[in-house]
Amino acid sequence: MFKGSIVALITPFKNGKIDKNSLKKLINFHIENETDAIVIAGTTGESATLTYEEHEEVIALAVEYAEKRIPIIAGTGANSTHEAIMLTKFAEKVGADASLQVMPYYNKPTQEGLYQHFKAICEETNIPIILYNIPSRTGVDMLPETFARLYSDFPNIVGMKEATGNVARVSDTISLVGEEVVILSGDDALTLPMMAVGAKGVISVANNIVPKEVSQMCKLALEGDFVKAREIHNRLYKLFKVLFVETNPIPVKTAAYLMGLIEDIEMRLPLYYMNKQNEEKLKEVLKELNLIT
Repeated sequence: MFKGSIVALITPFKNGKIDKNSLKKLINFHIENETDAIVIAGTTGESATLTYEEHEEVIALAVEYAEKRIPIIAGTGANSTHEAIMLTKFAEKVGADASLQVMPYYNKPTQEGLYQHFKAICEETNIPIILYNIPSRTGVDMLPETFARLYSDFPNIVGMKEATGNVARVSDTISLVGEEVVILSGDDALTLPMMAVGAKGVISVANNIVPKEVSQMCKLALEGDFVKAREIHNRLYKLFKVLFVETNPIPVKTAAYLMGLIEDIEMRLPLYYMNKQNEEKLKEVLKELNLIT
């Protein structure tokens, strides 16, 4: 469940509401195209703009639509510990397979505060938990020593989505807790380098639109065939970069719409439509990869 190519799924909206038809279509699309698991209501799923009711709804819908054909990892982290516990309990109740827990953002807790936050969540729930370290968005960086402490103390913490942009973090963490730990890249462009030093896969943005290719790259890397994996990495590298030419998920949601994967390009303010110049750059790359005509 916790290795290979895991999609950070976009949340389709239509007329201000969750687009259930498009969501079901996306989940089937990933099952058909060899994605290993789905993260629902993560950063790419615009979790910060969902109401509590929508957050629970989209998790429940994903579990329902997946029908146990693919693992569902629910984004249930929050900057409030009691909110994170509430969402995680809900995900567990409706049958999600795991929880993705972002570092509590804006509050800028200390390392001890981070430990106590996740300790409280672990003591209230039993669902497997993947921690999510992305300092560029949260303003706080969980150090490998803090992760190692949590990993040792709480068996439901199974790994880390590492999005610091620092490949050395993989080795730092492995040196503390061993090679069996699940570290997942949080940056498509760094997936292959991170897997070369022990990461188990990626929670991927690009997987939204090229799932089969990202899945194959991860499989090859896990098998130790880095020559063939590098060929896929190099072919997709421009895509990995252009998907972050504006704030995620603006470009990937635009790409999904252009490819006909979702019915509406709608995003939640304060996210807004792509700058036309950047949209043209995105279209050029999509055309190069024969994803649009």
